[in-house]
Amino acid sequence: MDRIARHTLIFATLVATVACASDALAADLTVVLHDVRAQTGVVKAALVDSSEGWDGNARPVQATSATPAGPQAKFVFKGVKPGTYAVMVTHDENGNGKLDSNMIGMPTEGYGFSNNPRVMRKPTWDEARFDIGAQDAAIDIALH
Repeated sequence: MDRIARHTLIFATLVATVACASDALAADLTVVLHDVRAQTGVVKAALVDSSEGWDGNARPVQATSATPAGPQAKFVFKGVKPGTYAVMVTHDENGNGKLDSNMIGMPTEGYGFSNNPRVMRKPTWDEARFDIGAQDAAIDIALH
């Protein structure tokens, strides 16, 4: 084997090793929603990794949506790297593209957050955040 072929083989092996190690350090996060009260519209879930993302000033790490089919719904965020995250969920029950609220600003459609904080406002990043390691994880969120 000539020198260039040997270096190419070594480089390819190194790249494959790093790629496998990177995948090994990523987990799947399963989010189970409870108390889905309407079987209309769309349920949206966003996974964020910072207070900026939590406040809407940065893009979510991942986001997904589904049509509800029963009192529970499940989302799986794949390949989540170890770190600190929070999940926010909204159920746009009438499909108008927003979370509707009443005259005093209280949501009239379903919503929920990781850790299920019991507050009368949107929870803070610190109230909703949780850690994910290299192993798959699961959390439950109750919709309000």
